[in-house]
Amino acid sequence: MTKQQKHKQRKHKHYSLPEAGSSPGLVYIDPNALKPVIKLYKYSSGTYEVQDLEHINHISRIIADQSFTFWVEIKGFDSPALFETFRQDMGVNKLVLEDITRTYQRPKFEEYEGYDFAVSRMLHFDENDDLDNVQVSFVLMDNTLFTFQEGYEDCLEPIRNRLKSGKGNIRMGGSSYLMYALMDVIIDRYFQILGKWGEDLDAIEDRLFEKPDRTVMYDTQMIKRSLIGIRRVLWPERDKLNDILRTDSPRITEQTKMYIKDAYDHCIQIIDIVESLKEISVTNMDMYLSIISNRMNEVMKVLTIMSSIFIPLTFVAGIYGMNFSREDPVTGKVLPLNMPELYQEHGYLYTMIIMAVIAFIQIIFFWRKGWFK
Repeated sequence: MTKQQKHKQRKHKHYSLPEAGSSPGLVYIDPNALKPVIKLYKYSSGTYEVQDLEHINHISRIIADQSFTFWVEIKGFDSPALFETFRQDMGVNKLVLEDITRTYQRPKFEEYEGYDFAVSRMLHFDENDDLDNVQVSFVLMDNTLFTFQEGYEDCLEPIRNRLKSGKGNIRMGGSSYLMYALMDVIIDRYFQILGKWGEDLDAIEDRLFEKPDRTVMYDTQMIKRSLIGIRRVLWPERDKLNDILRTDSPRITEQTKMYIKDAYDHCIQIIDIVESLKEISVTNMDMYLSIISNRMNEVMKVLTIMSSIFIPLTFVAGIYGMNFSREDPVTGKVLPLNMPELYQEHGYLYTMIIMAVIAFIQIIFFWRKGWFK
């Protein structure tokens, strides 16, 4: 299947928007939502445990132990009771729960009493090599980080491996550092995606010089459209990181802010790369159209030369094709001012020679003018 066929078959994800005038704070459970899979990561500098949970009814008692840092990872939203537990037992605002379940939110950071709320957009390629844009929501408490995803697939495995191995600051940095680490790996994923698109654009440019065809335009347009989509994610992501740097929230440590600055710089770099790739994609499109236009001009040039050569030949043939006889074939009367050459001996041969000389003279003239270069 070609890329343009895949493009025609691709279906864009449509989000269910709340009805106009509906009450704010309504938790939305999609009919196709997945069953929740909950994992509890409990760790400290010398401890690391992973536990599968069926529910979070007693999670407040588990995370009460301040000697550990906890990461509660929730994937799948098909459980209204789960979000009701968050509202009643954890005191999470219903507007936050609505933003978690309405997975079309832009990246942002908000402060609440007792917790902070943040949203990131996680990009990764699915099995069909299409870009999947997934919302990851964070609820940050003193020693606990809750993350929410509507699907099971993600790009967060490097953080789980770091937690397991215990290397670096990840076990000692607290819940805010864990949130930074998850956001950072999501941002780093953008570099990989843009690197792939950059290689694709280089390959398209090579095809432009070797054998341009219509697929060049389709493939470039697909990449350009994806770049526009990722640009819509990056600007709010940059603003979100800036908000975290400026916040006075006690849950965001100064050490974490130092690392957030590095993630902010990465975000700026990615924005620059996106703008550069957009310019390359536009250049490829313009180059393709120019090549097609030049090719059409070459074709028209050849046709013009052929027409210019045959126009005088057609003129000569048209004159002698009128057949105005010198004599009346019935009465034998001489008809004045008619064609005396009509019954000339070897007339056909002389005419062909004259036409060939005319064509030869024209070819020499066009060649000296540089039309055949």
